Amino acid sequence: MEVAVVYAGTFDPVTYGHIDLIKRGRKIFDKLILAVAESNHKGTLFTVEERVEILKEVVKDMPGVEVEQFSGLLVDYMRNRGVRVALRGLRAISDFEHEFQIALTNRKLDKEIETIFMMPKEEYSYISSSILKEVVRLGGDVKEFVPPFVQKKLEKKLR
Repeated sequence: MEVAVVYAGTFDPVTYGHIDLIKRGRKIFDKLILAVAESNHKGTLFTVEERVEILKEVVKDMPGVEVEQFSGLLVDYMRNRGVRVALRGLRAISDFEHEFQIALTNRKLDKEIETIFMMPKEEYSYISSSILKEVVRLGGDVKEFVPPFVQKKLEKKLR
């Protein structure tokens, strides 16, 4: 029986921290589905189509990893896909309270959904997409935090 996990987010843009969790999550699960949120309260730099395209490029050589966009409640998306496990990343203590509330709410909405938390490698634990966007806006170099083609896309959008 194939065991799948959904790693959902805006991925605006995808960072090496995300990629670390994708690779490590894939070692644990038979299939990892990257569920790209169409919209959320944050607003996004890239359209959902651009974020899906970028993620597909990132994972093109990773068997067992799929990329899809979704809207609405994550638990509804997971139920429709027949997946019971959600993967969530925790970079710092500050992420925990928010992620904890989401995990408990999801469990209340669907008692079959389990949430697994993973931390990225230490060198990626402080990276956030919002900080990277600000660094690029201000002319900084983000090559240590994102793949080269993501850096180019960021620079094209922000400079």
